[in-house]
This record gives sequence, C-alpha cells and structure tokens, in this order.
Amino acid sequence: MAEPPRVPPEMFRFTTTERADLHTAVLHAFGEAGERLETALTVEQVRERLRESGWYAPVREQELAATLKQLAGWGLLDVIFNHAGSFATAEEYERKNLHYSLTRRGEAAVAGVRHAMAALESAGALQTAVLDAIADRLRELDALLRDPDPGRDRRIFTALQELEGHLEGLRGNTQRFNGELQRLLRVEGADLATFHEVKAATVAYLQEFVTNLEQRGDAVAAGVRAVAGHGVGVLHARALDGADLPRVPGADHATPWLAARQARWEGLRQWFAPEEGSADPRPRVRQLHDVARRAIVSLLQVLDRITDSRRRSSSAAADFRTLARWFAAAPGEQDAHRLWEAAFGLGSARHAHLGHADAELIPAGVPWARAEPVEVSALLRSRGRTERMGRTGRVRDVAALRAQRRALAGRERAELEAAWAALVTTGAMRLSRMGDLDHDTFGRLLDLLGRALAERPDSTGFRRAVTSDGRVEIVLRAPDDGAVAVLRTPAGWFRGPDYLIDVRSLGEARGGAGLRGRAAGE
Repeated sequence: MAEPPRVPPEMFRFTTTERADLHTAVLHAFGEAGERLETALTVEQVRERLRESGWYAPVREQELAATLKQLAGWGLLDVIFNHAGSFATAEEYERKNLHYSLTRRGEAAVAGVRHAMAALESAGALQTAVLDAIADRLRELDALLRDPDPGRDRRIFTALQELEGHLEGLRGNTQRFNGELQRLLRVEGADLATFHEVKAATVAYLQEFVTNLEQRGDAVAAGVRAVAGHGVGVLHARALDGADLPRVPGADHATPWLAARQARWEGLRQWFAPEEGSADPRPRVRQLHDVARRAIVSLLQVLDRITDSRRRSSSAAADFRTLARWFAAAPGEQDAHRLWEAAFGLGSARHAHLGHADAELIPAGVPWARAEPVEVSALLRSRGRTERMGRTGRVRDVAALRAQRRALAGRERAELEAAWAALVTTGAMRLSRMGDLDHDTFGRLLDLLGRALAERPDSTGFRRAVTSDGRVEIVLRAPDDGAVAVLRTPAGWFRGPDYLIDVRSLGEARGGAGLRGRAAGE
C-alpha cells in the first residue's frame, strides 16, 4: 500500500494568514507571469501583474515588500540580485535590483491551489466515452509496439500520456460523482417533487452508464494484457526515448519519470486487469456495478422515507401532547379511565384484531361500529386464543410438483436451444437467406438484430453484440447495395435491410474472419 504524501509544512501556510488574500494574489500573479515565460519579476512588475490579475485594492510599497519577503521565507520565492543593471540612486538600486521568481515549491503551491479550486467547481460524472478512449489508446499502443522503428517512440510517448490522462479523469470523476451521490442521499428536508425529479434523472443516468459496462471493461482488460505482452519495461523505455527529457549533468530525470509511469500502470491494472495473487483480485471497474445498484436502491429508500414523512400528519410527540390536553380537560376520574382505555387499548376487548372472512368486502375506511360483526371464539376470553389447538398437520409432499417444474424448465430450455440452433449460421450470410421462421425463433432473431444495431460500428463498419446469457454472438454489417430482405412467419411477414450477419455460439472459434472474408466476396 502506498504511503500518504508528506506535504512540507510551509507550502500552504500562505492561505491561513491574516493577509492570505494578498499572498494568494501575489503567487497567482507569478503563476500568470510564468505562463508568459517571464521567469523573474521586480517589485514594480509584481504590482503591475497584481492589477492585471484582478487585484485592484491599494497595496503600499512596504506591505508588498513584506509580502514578498514572507513568501521567500516560506521557500515559495527565490530572491535574485541583478548586478548587470544600471541605477541612478541607492533607493532605485534597492527597488530595482531585487528580482523574484517562483521556486519549485512555489510552482507546486500555485498548481495545488488551482487544482483545489477546480475540484470545488467541477462536478463528478460517469463517462463511458472515457472507457472507450482508454481502450482505443491501448489498441494504438499495441500496434505501435509491434513496430520496432524508433521513429514511433514519440507517438508511443504521447499515446501513453493520453492513456494516463484518461485514467486519471475516470478515477477523479468517479470519486466526485460518488461523493455527490452520497451527499444527495444525506440531504435533509428535501422537497418531494424536487427529489422525485432528481431521483428519476439520477437513476436514468446510472442505468445508461451501466449498460454494456462489462463489455467495455473486458475490452480495456484485453488491451492491458496485449500491451503487457510486449513488456511494460519496453513500453516505458520507448516512451522515455520519445519524451526527450532534458539531459542535465548531475541530475537524473529518467528514474523518477519511470517510477511515475510504473505507478500509473499499476493503477491501470488494478482498475481493469489485476494480476493473479494480488490483494484485490476483482477489477475496480466491476465495482461500479455495485455502486450503481446500491445508489439506485438507496435513492428509492430515501424517496420512501420522504413520502412516509409527508403522509404522516403529526409526530408522536404532538400526539402525546394532544392526549395530555385531553386528560387535563376530562370532567372526572371515570372519564379519564375511559380515555386511557381508548387511547392505549388496555381494556378487555381482545377481539378487536379479528377481521372479516372476506376482507375485500369491507372497505378500509368503514368504521368498526358500522362494519358487519365477526365471529369471536369462546376460547378467546377463557384461554386467550381463538381456536382449539390440535396436532400439527403433515408436511405436504411436493416431490410431484418439483418433478413437474423440472420437466417444464427442461422443455423451455429445449425450446430455447432449438431457437438458437435454428439461428446459428455456418458463416456469413444475408438476412434474406434465413427463410421461413416460427414466431419464437423470429423473436430471438429480432432481439439479436436489436442488440447489434444498438452497438457502435468499428472502423470497418461491423457491429458486434452478444445475448444476455453470453452464449450467442452476432456480427452484423449494413448492406452496401441497399438490398431489402423479407422474412415470413406464421404471424405475418417482416421487411427490412438485407444485413450481412454471422450468428455463432461462443463455444465456437471467435473472430470476424469469416464475416469479413464473405463481405469481401458479396
């Protein structure tokens, strides 16, 4: 497990002082100057940059000098003497001779503040497009690593940087979305109508994200294993060659760079393809299924609680206060006893829980005084129970029922297997060649076509989809000639594009060679 980072104690002290606004504005001005490649600023230049960055409050020269001195004392600024300048007076020498620039710690502090403010303003999201982008970058890296040409190293470096950026975005957005969701569940006093809208939108958002999440996670895991097959060390070595890091005598930039890349790669493996024997063998992307399911259940539970609280007209405390006022206003002791018995049900009428033989005949709103009488057993008063207790009846033999259900399940399974067997093709073929189909088999075919058309085509125009049980796969491509297919069933006929399809059981050899080869010959 990685150790928590140790932040230097002086790095962010400028945000907690009485002049925190001025300290932050000065560092922001240095950050803006750094983006314009201005490495050092004089006191006058700092004042100008403050105004350009939006600080319009007057700042005395002594106050600005003290601020710069304090930031330099915290190790956020470097003080440089400009001995090459020309000065007319000693005062001008003191004012213009000193140049200030950000240290590495100062640059980190400015970046940390900007990142924190961006995190406060950003909203979490669950983006399937990021998963697709990660899979695309892994496929690209796999293709680039197959080419030993050193000229590919620069593209390997940029592709690796894009991959790490997508992974960081996925992790950050997922964490922020989960945090916002938990805060939504903890909100108190939410309006019922507003929460209904929020709940419906959130549940729809989660369901859209979870759709095909497992397939996308498997695609990324396959890409991780493909790149790892070339050697992670080879990947990082070629990316290092393409990074063109500065070669400074006495400074080693390659070792920390490679360590950072290795840490990012381990994070990628933990999310999609953990190694065998790891502490957490389950990919973290699979946990998003659990997060979405728990979120949907929690949202529905919160909605039920809000509905119940709106339905109840008063609280238990208010009921007891009303009852106390009734007791105080009772004319006499006998009236108070009758009120006690009516309120707490401590009388001898133990038949109040009995119901009519056919409860549906008595509406729930009918008072008990107007409802039809019910039979009360004589044993209720003498023994405290409504019926005479006898021996426990025999346990019903359900062996025949189980056998009947097993036979029914077997027939349904056989019908399903027959439908899939009728649809599985020996290779790529036109949809019009399916011939006449029975109604159930035609329904299965429509389900397969719908799943395939819901997927995005790859670069060659093919669409792939599998059934919900993962047993049958379909590969589909739109006809190039605009042909139309007509399928007939006992219930009617179906007309649509004459797609080129290949339906197969996943037990067979996978791959699209058959369909692609047949497509070329069509």
